[in-house]
Amino acid sequence: MTDEEILAEFRQADALLEGHFILSSGLRSPRYLQCARVLMDGARAERLARALAAKIPAELRESIDAVVSPAMGGVIIGHEMGRALGKPAMFVERPEGTFHLRRGFSLRPGERVLMVEDVVTTGLSSLEAIASVEEAGGKVIAEAALVDRSGGSADLGVPFIPLIRIDVPTYDANDLPAELAAIPAVKPGSRAAA
Repeated sequence: MTDEEILAEFRQADALLEGHFILSSGLRSPRYLQCARVLMDGARAERLARALAAKIPAELRESIDAVVSPAMGGVIIGHEMGRALGKPAMFVERPEGTFHLRRGFSLRPGERVLMVEDVVTTGLSSLEAIASVEEAGGKVIAEAALVDRSGGSADLGVPFIPLIRIDVPTYDANDLPAELAAIPAVKPGSRAAA
């Protein structure tokens, strides 16, 4: 898929939003990609996951034992990536503030994991999820995401393969441009702002 085809999927799902958004990181942005909305159509989710799986180099793809994603945002795309790769898919949750495997999910010592996210902005959630996989005995060998909006700054310590890179400005809440400050802020994500 080309970048324009990927963005068309978001537009068709009314998932490319304009306004004043509070990101999970606490940063503010004039645009937001609502991945939950783009993934609510199973056929679209499958197309996007297959396109993302195809971007993973063959030698890396062949070494993946399992897919893990962080709840909430990564659950659907993680499941679809597991299906596209023919690998089991599970997720980590924050029942008490830090990520853990639950619901009977477990990893064998040294099991090679592909971490899958919907959107990476700062990489904080990814790093926390990667640490939880390693604490559970797995080894994250790469991360894949639908969207990289980090501007190339996210250092996850493993190869990072996004389906699309989108450069959208982000701002500290105390340093907003006037046009953004004039619009009420909305928190569309799944996690309270930091």
